[in-house]
Amino acid sequence: MSTPDDLLIDLAAMVESEQTNQMSLTVVVHGAVITGRLAPESVWRQRVAEVLQDSDQLTPFAEVFRSPGPTGRPSHLHFHVARILQGTLGIPETGGMYRIAVKDVSAWTVGDFSYSDK
Repeated sequence: MSTPDDLLIDLAAMVESEQTNQMSLTVVVHGAVITGRLAPESVWRQRVAEVLQDSDQLTPFAEVFRSPGPTGRPSHLHFHVARILQGTLGIPETGGMYRIAVKDVSAWTVGDFSYSDK
C-alpha cells in the first residue's frame, strides 16, 4: 500500500496498548499470504531474543532485540505463531515470528486461515 491503512494501524495500536496476543489476522504482502496472531512489539522482541539466546551461533544477536522498540504509531505488525500459506501448506507448520511493515500490506482480514481436507 502506498498509504498505510489507518484501520489496520488502529488494530496494531490496540494490540500494543493492551499488551494482548490474541488478535488473529491474515495479511497479503507482495503476493504472500501470512496468517497468525499479532503480538505487542515488546513481547515479540523478547521472544525472538529468547530464541536467539538459546542458539550456539546466534547468541550475540539476542541483545539487539532486547532494546526497547519505538513508541508512537505502529509502523510494523508483529506476528507470532504465524504461517506463510503456500498451496495446501502453512510454512512453518508450527508457526513462526514475522515482522511486517504496515505499508507493505495490500489486503488483510481479521482471523487466521488454515487448510482442512475435511
